[in-house]
Amino acid sequence: MQHRIIVLGAGYTGAVAAGRLARRLHRDDVAITLVNAEPDFVERVRMHQLAVGQQLRPRPLGDMLAGTGVELRIARVTGVDADRRTVAVLDADDGREAELAYDTLVYALGSGWNDQGVPGTAEHAYEIAGRPGARRLGERLKGLEAGQSVLVVGGGLTGVEAATEIAEARPDLDVSLAARDGLGDWLSPKGRRHLRKVFDGLGITVHEHTSVTAVEADRVTTADGTSLPAAVTVWTTGFAVHPIARATALEVTDTGRIVVDGTMRSVSHADVYAIGDAAMAMGPGGKPLRMSCASGIPTAWQAADSIAARLTGGKLPNAPLRYYNQCVSLGRREGLIQYVTADDRSVGAALTGRFAAVYKELVCKGAAWGVAHPMLGLPTRRRRVLRRPAAATAATTAETTAAAEASA
Repeated sequence: MQHRIIVLGAGYTGAVAAGRLARRLHRDDVAITLVNAEPDFVERVRMHQLAVGQQLRPRPLGDMLAGTGVELRIARVTGVDADRRTVAVLDADDGREAELAYDTLVYALGSGWNDQGVPGTAEHAYEIAGRPGARRLGERLKGLEAGQSVLVVGGGLTGVEAATEIAEARPDLDVSLAARDGLGDWLSPKGRRHLRKVFDGLGITVHEHTSVTAVEADRVTTADGTSLPAAVTVWTTGFAVHPIARATALEVTDTGRIVVDGTMRSVSHADVYAIGDAAMAMGPGGKPLRMSCASGIPTAWQAADSIAARLTGGKLPNAPLRYYNQCVSLGRREGLIQYVTADDRSVGAALTGRFAAVYKELVCKGAAWGVAHPMLGLPTRRRRVLRRPAAATAATTAETTAAAEASA
């Protein structure tokens, strides 16, 4: 009987994990199913581009997975029973409910926007955490007349990229950004100087050390009572994980992220792995990995290789989960590559300008290429799954987990 592996979510992490598992395990021994609500792979790191009307290359998941042996199921996940090892889904084609049984589950449902509970945000603000939100914002931006105001709330990577993209694409609009801290305060001095230079060149007004406490249709209110005009408010203050995990028996954090060990295995359920934004995984120095593509893809590699190792009796992976740089697009002509320590602290070195923009574009294309060509890249080494009694497998769980944690 084939070992049933179900991967939930076909974003960067889920799609990469499914493809890597297909490359690692013998096709006769495993049945790999990738469940996703949409038939296309969405380049989430480009949603700010989609919002300003740029055409993104379509990437049908069916084409990307052709020949891999991975079965694609277009369905919305409605529940996970980690004790019974089943997943409840709602099929997109006919709307029917179904239950899928698994032997190993890879949870990669990711995250969406987080309104932080600020009054009026859900009703009046726009988000770019996914394709529907980006398209909705794009339609609204098309309808704006010259001189109208767009306020981006959130001074992190998503907010900076959104503000610069909108200001470059629509120089006739009054674009501003509200940041809780200083603009680019996580960057090196060189990075901050370049960021301010680009903002000034694009005419973006920056409201630093400003917290938004309420959103209305045409304005926002800040913590000190100031009213800032905003025909459109774009909310980019962080992400919230998919709520499914919180409703399961899996051990999760207060924010709903699944607690995993160094191999991305759930600490409460040995047959469940969590990757990407859904996982509370630790990086260098015991610091949690931030929600990002830079974190997600390495966790997908780690989980896939760990699953393959455990099923085939191989050696557990010992790849470090670390950071190298932060890649920021500042419109289509400018960019910023901030080099960082392993635990994501900025160092003095940074690339700026047109070269950095090209660098960031290559990173985005490389990530999408890796998803679109799951059977290329690293050598294919399909190993046979060991046929061991369940009792023997259970007996080795503590040993393999302890070894993985010691090497992580």
